[in-house]
Amino acid sequence: MAATKRRFALEGRPTAQLIADHLREQIVRGTIRPGQQINESLVASQLNTSRGPLREALQRLCQEGILIYRRNYGVFVLKIEPEDLREIYSARETIESAAACILLDRGPGSVLHAIEILKKIVGGMAKHAADSNWEAIAGLDMQFHSSFVAAAGNSRLDRIYTSLATESRMCILNLEVSYPKMEVLVEEHQNILDLLEAGDREGLLASIRRHIQKAAEHLIAAQARQDSPLGRTS
Repeated sequence: MAATKRRFALEGRPTAQLIADHLREQIVRGTIRPGQQINESLVASQLNTSRGPLREALQRLCQEGILIYRRNYGVFVLKIEPEDLREIYSARETIESAAACILLDRGPGSVLHAIEILKKIVGGMAKHAADSNWEAIAGLDMQFHSSFVAAAGNSRLDRIYTSLATESRMCILNLEVSYPKMEVLVEEHQNILDLLEAGDREGLLASIRRHIQKAAEHLIAAQARQDSPLGRTS
């Protein structure tokens, strides 16, 4: 984490929420690494905050599942193992499939509104693919899926998916080594969008399943390479 102290502007939001948002983003971007212990004293100093709001923020992130509390040791960033990846992406497939059915059942108005939002995201992905900006594409990837689920209008599905999206973002930046052509990822999202627009329920569910399963396979393979002696760079 950068050592620069940062003063948070409350802007109507609780300090603990601001701290949680900041730490979540640092974790997702890999600035705070998987398995790393959170040093409360250091973080409080860096963020110019007291221990109370910081501990509340850490508790929130533990509830989200991206931090783990170990009694007598402290709080650590979740280290996602292959089995965790399988669970995350299996849960994502279930929720996105349910969201697809709900969205289609809501009728043409809801579908058209969702398509408007998703088209802009896919357009952004295509632009960043041309610029080889993997980090931007990774962010838009999760924005696409989160927006897709949100379009279903089921607040509970949306709430569950938020935690899965955060865990996925922690992993997805590793996919760069597994997708030699970013255009492939853009095409997969465009295909989901096309099937939604066509109202092809069976095709849409199959496309979501293939896309999610393929992503999980790539991540597990990428992690195996990184964990092998030959794959380590340091």
